[in-house]
Amino acid sequence: MRPSSEAELADAVAGSMRPLLVRGGGTRTLGHAVGEVLETGGISGVELYEPGALTLVVRAGTPLAEVEGVLAGERQRLAFEPPDLRGILGREGVSTIGGVVAANASGPRRVQAGAARDAALGVRFVDGTGTMVRNGGRVMKNVTGYDLVKLMAGSRGVLGVMTEVSLKVQAMPEAEATLVVEGLDDPAGLACLRAALGSPFDVSGAARHSGRSLIRVEGMAGSVAYRVRRLIALVGGEVSLVEGESSAALWRAVRDVVPLQGRPGEVWRVVTLPTAAAEVVARIGGEALWDWGGGLIWLLAEPGRGAEVVAAVAGRGHATLVRGQGGPVFPPEAPEVAALAAGIRAKFDPRGILNRGMMG
Repeated sequence: MRPSSEAELADAVAGSMRPLLVRGGGTRTLGHAVGEVLETGGISGVELYEPGALTLVVRAGTPLAEVEGVLAGERQRLAFEPPDLRGILGREGVSTIGGVVAANASGPRRVQAGAARDAALGVRFVDGTGTMVRNGGRVMKNVTGYDLVKLMAGSRGVLGVMTEVSLKVQAMPEAEATLVVEGLDDPAGLACLRAALGSPFDVSGAARHSGRSLIRVEGMAGSVAYRVRRLIALVGGEVSLVEGESSAALWRAVRDVVPLQGRPGEVWRVVTLPTAAAEVVARIGGEALWDWGGGLIWLLAEPGRGAEVVAAVAGRGHATLVRGQGGPVFPPEAPEVAALAAGIRAKFDPRGILNRGMMG
């Protein structure tokens, strides 16, 4: 099914007698959901764009590339830097903005600007009964009552099918530069990233791979130059500087997990305490791409290491199997959390037809 309007979508959900597999572009779907495919790509287009107010309202099926193109025309961008996971997942297709928000897909700049859910101002969606729900608005404001905008971001379609999202956007910086720090082992290299993030120099990216620690700063040219000098003095080690488009290319590779693409093995997305990042990888083994100062680990590991991965992050994070066979994709929930989640799903999708099995 591919409805072309919100009304058609609501009718399709209300009248469905079988499970529905909600799909935007199919470029970042995880889990084991089953059902008749319900595509959102027919509900597309920019509803409202106010560059002066840094506000964008767009239908959920709109391709991400189209959204980014519209913003680039006004030298603006999505601050949360959504990753393109087609390479790491071996997928084709076109990513949609609704899929981005549903997955809470957020890249390296999350350490500075927050996640996709932090940029979401409002949302419209059809719940599992076919009822149209609207929450939030087109400007940032204090939330009274239940914040469905934040709830929907990261819900992966199990609570409702998004039809429209309102987002705050960000002006593109005048300049960017990346410090490349070499000559440090992993514990020291990660400590270097944490020191940079803990400094007052407004770091917008902190990642590590193949023995190199990367630290990004963005903004007005004079400010970037000043912060680069201060950070070089802070981190020490062997430091080189990459600027402009060359810097941007480094961070696209981090964002899209390029170093781990097209290689055999399982890929895990591990979120943990930055101070535990080196120990977690040493315990599991494999090759790591660290982002968020070590708080996010993309790990290429041998197949069948699921038990070791879960044990390594127990009590200090969680792990998602992004690419691999067998076992659960998402981490197990504590009983009280599982009960709360089940209660919320029962309210929004009492028949249990939306992305059944997605989070299991």
